[in-house]
Amino acid sequence: MGRIKGGIGIALLAGAVLAGASGCGGNAVASASGATSSPQASASSSTGAGASGSASAGASAGASASASPSPTHPDGPPVQLDSITPVDGSTVGVAMPVSIVFTDSVASSARAAVEQHLKVTTSIPVTGAWHWYSSRRVDWRPQQFWQSGTKVTVNADLNGVGDGNGRYGTHGYKHTFTIGADVETTVSVPGHSMTVTRNGSVVRTMPIDAGSPSFPSWDGTMAVIDKQREVRMTSCSVNISCDKNSPNYYDLTLPWDVHLTDSGTYIHYSTGDPYPGHSYGSHGCVHLSMSDATWFYNYVEQGDPVTITGSPRGKAAGDNGYAAFNLSWSQWLAGSAAGQQTTTAA
Repeated sequence: MGRIKGGIGIALLAGAVLAGASGCGGNAVASASGATSSPQASASSSTGAGASGSASAGASAGASASASPSPTHPDGPPVQLDSITPVDGSTVGVAMPVSIVFTDSVASSARAAVEQHLKVTTSIPVTGAWHWYSSRRVDWRPQQFWQSGTKVTVNADLNGVGDGNGRYGTHGYKHTFTIGADVETTVSVPGHSMTVTRNGSVVRTMPIDAGSPSFPSWDGTMAVIDKQREVRMTSCSVNISCDKNSPNYYDLTLPWDVHLTDSGTYIHYSTGDPYPGHSYGSHGCVHLSMSDATWFYNYVEQGDPVTITGSPRGKAAGDNGYAAFNLSWSQWLAGSAAGQQTTTAA
């Protein structure tokens, strides 16, 4: 969390103690005694830092214009973007979607036309589609994980395109990024273990502790949103407890934090659970030892998939960060106005 929002240039403070908080701190108490509400009640639109479903766009630099305003559209306020993720020129993991957040709502009647002007081209042809999570956020993902080495270009040619609510685009936006190595992480909650593979070969297996029965971790596949050297984590920020006398109250700043969901899930080291691998140890996060947390933080990048299994909480919503692959392909297409497409070569 800990984002400073300001229009198109949403900033991320990396390498510092962040002002916001996540949902996981030290050792979780098995009973939810004293908690004001369970984190299971949190939806992807309600996060520990009070951000909306578009908060994960904070990992992106602002969208940059590729052309000057044009007078060919009707008069009216302009269509603007808060962000396009990934950032232009970046290298990301195989589960990273393209995520576009509009400043204002796009009407249902205008979404097919908008999708048609959000052109994705790739160095390797791939089948994919856009999916509207809300009237402001639309993401594009391939049917399966990206192939490593793929070059991707997003050309949002919105000049003159209406949003159905009286606004018209005045310029286009263009982002190009590359898909890096196939680094995948799997976490077994009941097995208290985590395995990292690279291009199909095991790199490292580590002991972990995940969420307690009262505060379980999310299941499913979540692409890494970002990572931060330190994050302040408080129970009050995610409605676990604001009562300092509660056994579930915490206010900690913890290191080596790999961010998985907007609702506050991280993989990190915890002073309350320094030797994981044997019990339930958190309020929903995944705990590693100090050496393993340091290694994992330095190894993974934005967009690398982390798949958690064996937790009773269920899968994270697709817009709870970048969990697009928690939706089946038919579910994904159900949120598209223009349907699937096969990309052309960039």
